[in-house]
Amino acid sequence: MGPRPARPGRIRDRATFAELRRRGRRARAGVLTVTWVPGAPPARVAYAVGRAVGSAVERNRVRRRLRALVTEAGAQLRPGAYLVGTAPRAARSSYEGLREDLRRALAQLEHDQ
Repeated sequence: MGPRPARPGRIRDRATFAELRRRGRRARAGVLTVTWVPGAPPARVAYAVGRAVGSAVERNRVRRRLRALVTEAGAQLRPGAYLVGTAPRAARSSYEGLREDLRRALAQLEHDQ
């Protein structure tokens, strides 16, 4: 088994969330919405998985899947801050479905640049 890809950093400060809300670029694909603002490397990511997605167990499963997918997509992530949000039906999406939605959303952000 080879080395694991580096996991993007986490967003912890309120100012970054305010910046995402104020001037973030959004891309929607399937059950995901990805918001991005450029910034210093490395890429940092936060996840918004609301109660409408389901029970705590379901929300945590979706969040774990998203973290794994973002780690896989690490090479595609430009420096800056990302907020990955989900629609309520995300809990019913397959891992492959979430991967495709994330890929499409990141491609939209790249295209809009």
